[in-house]
Parts: sequence; C-alpha cells; structure tokens
Amino acid sequence: ADGATNMAVDEAILQAVSEGLAPPTLRFYGWEPPRISVGLNQAVAEEIDLERCRMAGVHVVRRPTGGKAILHQNELTYSVVLPSSHPLAGTGVLDSFRRISYGLLRGLEILGLRPYQAIPPREDILSPVCFEAPSDYEIECEGKKVIGSAQLRRRGGILQHGSIPLQGDIAAIAEFLRLGDEERENIREKIRRRASTVSDLLGREVTFDEAAAAFIRGFREAFNLFLIPSSLTPFEEEQARSLREKYLSEEWTLKLWRAK
Repeated sequence: ADGATNMAVDEAILQAVSEGLAPPTLRFYGWEPPRISVGLNQAVAEEIDLERCRMAGVHVVRRPTGGKAILHQNELTYSVVLPSSHPLAGTGVLDSFRRISYGLLRGLEILGLRPYQAIPPREDILSPVCFEAPSDYEIECEGKKVIGSAQLRRRGGILQHGSIPLQGDIAAIAEFLRLGDEERENIREKIRRRASTVSDLLGREVTFDEAAAAFIRGFREAFNLFLIPSSLTPFEEEQARSLREKYLSEEWTLKLWRAK
C-alpha cells in the first residue's frame, strides 16, 4: 500500500490492541510505490530534498514512531503491536527492543544468515539516515545493519515496526537527502559499508513471500506462539480510513505545528 495507508493501518491496530479490541498483532507489508518515511521528530525540510523527491515521484510520509529516514522499496516491513501488559512489551523501550529482536533474529536464521544483536557505536552519528548505524538491540549480520526498527509507546499499548531490505541498492536514499554532491557520495559509501540487504548477504535473491514466511516461522518458534491469520477488524478499517487523512496532510508530514 502507499505510505499513508501503511502508517494509518499500523496506528489503527495500535488503537484496537490498546483498547482490548484486538489481540497482539504481527503484521507484514510492502510499499507501492516506493516512499521515504521519516521519524516523528525529524526536520523534513532540513534533511530531505523535497524537490528531488517530487521529480522522482517519491513521496514522503512521517511515521508515528521515532528514528531516522528510510527509503521503502524492495523490502519486507514488519510491525508488532502489543498491549502494555504483554511480556514482550518489557519494562521500557530498550527491554522490549531486546525481547522482540529474538523473533527477528530467528527469521533471519531461517533464511540462512547468522545475525546478532547490534552494539551501537559509542559516538553519536548525526545522520538523517536510519541504516547508517544501529541502535540498541537492532540486528546486524557480518558487521552490517540489516533491520532498522522504531517504536511508539502509548498508554495501553506499544507499536514497533521496522524495515527489512531484501534487495537493491541499500544506499539509494542518499539521492533524496539535502546534501551537496561530495557529501552525498560520502553518505552512499558509509551506508554501503555499514548496512546491507538480505539478498546481498545471502548471495541470492530473496522474495517478499519467502521473507514473510521465514519471519512468521521465526516469531512462532522464538516465542512459542499460535498465530491466527486475519484481516483488519471493522474498527481497525474505520480508524485507518480516518487516520490516513492525517498521514496525507502536509501539516503532519512537514510538522507544521504551532505552540499555543
């Protein structure tokens, strides 16, 4: 789906789970056409070249979660939505990141990789790009970040979603950053050194369906889950339709908010 729809659906599921209207939910989805998503508090106009995006037909959507910019194409995106009382919700953001990561690790193992939880760099990396450096308990393989995740905690529930690049140029987002030519090329090189797609790591093409099946099995095995395939509930569909207008709005995307 498009970016506004994907973000609206994730938030609608969070509302349903938080209010006890839906069970804990594991969701997988893709993006069509490609979109850039930015973190809740990113300064879009300062970090993203909106004119380059417009010329390439790449729209920008602001996530309800934190983190940095991601170009969503040729990937599998996951979301996990839990009530705050669920064991995987943990005692805070880092604890839940650590717990949820075991399902992601197992999914990558099933695909044939040997992943591990990342140790974040000691120095602050002031980059607008998610895949330039790992955060606590994000996933690496062979020294390269392979999954980028972000989280939102609300009273009653948590949403964690993340990007799993399957194939293509991991540094393609550099084309859409507000940078000079030399700095743009430097960012490309840094991203390629520090991150990778699943297909590049495996040396073979991994499809959306193969990856989704692996992560479904990974979560089931890591947490001994009984997973029930389902569509959105009527409540979630109604909320998603309403929330989509927010994610389409320039006020939300560019964060044109004012203090009163």
